[in-house]
Amino acid sequence: MQCLHLPLLINDKLKDMTKRFFLLLSFLVVAFAVNAQNEIEKMLKGIEYVKSFEKIEKADTTRQYYLMNFTQLLDTDNPEAGSFEQRVMLGHRGYDRPVVIVTEGYGADYAFSSPRYMEELTKIMDANIIFVEHRYFLESTPEPCNWDYLTIENSMEDYHRIITSFKPFYNKKWASTGISKGGSTSIFLRAYYPEDLDVSVPYVGPLSCAVEDGRHESFLEQVSTKANRDAIRNFQKELFERKERLLPMFDEYCLKHDLTFRVPTSTIYDLLVLEYQFSMWQWGTPTNTIPALDSDDKTIIDYFIKMCGPDYFAAENKIESFFVQAVKDFGYYGYNIEPFRKYVNEEEIEGYLKRVLLPEEFADVEFDDSNYRFVTDFYTENDPKMILVYGEVDPWTASGITWLRDRNKQNIKVFIQPGGSHTARILNMPEDMRNQILEQLNEWMEYK
Repeated sequence: MQCLHLPLLINDKLKDMTKRFFLLLSFLVVAFAVNAQNEIEKMLKGIEYVKSFEKIEKADTTRQYYLMNFTQLLDTDNPEAGSFEQRVMLGHRGYDRPVVIVTEGYGADYAFSSPRYMEELTKIMDANIIFVEHRYFLESTPEPCNWDYLTIENSMEDYHRIITSFKPFYNKKWASTGISKGGSTSIFLRAYYPEDLDVSVPYVGPLSCAVEDGRHESFLEQVSTKANRDAIRNFQKELFERKERLLPMFDEYCLKHDLTFRVPTSTIYDLLVLEYQFSMWQWGTPTNTIPALDSDDKTIIDYFIKMCGPDYFAAENKIESFFVQAVKDFGYYGYNIEPFRKYVNEEEIEGYLKRVLLPEEFADVEFDDSNYRFVTDFYTENDPKMILVYGEVDPWTASGITWLRDRNKQNIKVFIQPGGSHTARILNMPEDMRNQILEQLNEWMEYK
């Protein structure tokens, strides 16, 4: 009779062994994670310029994330000018993986605070990520805020110092990437420090030659189809025709939202009507979303403000640092007022960036085009490994470095998404382009 209980005894032993196995496995996993965390923190403590750091939690559990303050010189040519703390995020995947450094052109709260943020190139290559907030934005703003040190050249020194600080620990391939102004920053970085990186992947990044570059206006006269261009222009004209009726509603909105401006709201209204064209193409908004021209005033003004919020031109805007850079050495764009001369005062529109978006102290600032010339010369004469992504209808493409397609480059690859806007990315490219990019990246970065 005892033999009848033997299977039960064996089953109990198996359950006990399995339980012990999983307990041991759990212990080993925890021990490994703690050891890895200790290694990363030891590395961060050993980097001279890392002033402080903290571990942060993300939905992505394959990486260990740390937010740090990285000490940077305001001006490397003049160390006596002082220093500031730049926010940097590390997402550690493994020392045997490549590194993606994200050259953000603005503030980086969206990446640092969002638990679900994931950068495209990092995901594609299963890489480590180093995300850098641009100097003079959000918490990376020096105190006091001396605008003299906000230059492209100084910002390139920031990224260079970060890369050289981490490279002794991460000795696999390095790539830089960024979107929009961050894409431009990635373009600049490769020119200033070509040996820091193996590959660069800038998205929709312009290289502007002046405060009002001049290439965007002609681009917008040819973009897409005549029917689409006409639909946008006809709506702009309707906004001008109704200005007398719509302006009080516009003023009411600005008052309700505590928006103040450096010029009369009538001028802000005109600027926004001109901006509407750029905005529509930048984001690839379908023209069939435009209200019928015989719609009531409320429908028209609500849609207009939704598409072109007046807070963009407010005296207290959130990206003043960008406009400072734009007038100093980054550049910007102007508007074609020719079709609207009967509606606008050219003197009120001319030089709007300085008069409307910046304090009077910048009125006499002269644009320094040395960065434009330096970067243009570099890419004319050199052929680094790069993937450049642009959108076909995005006005920023007009000032992009797409001209490199015609320079017989072997390594610089330019991809323009058909019908694409400022949201053009690798993974939303047409399949043939996407596969070509991914194959090239894998060959260069050796991430599989």
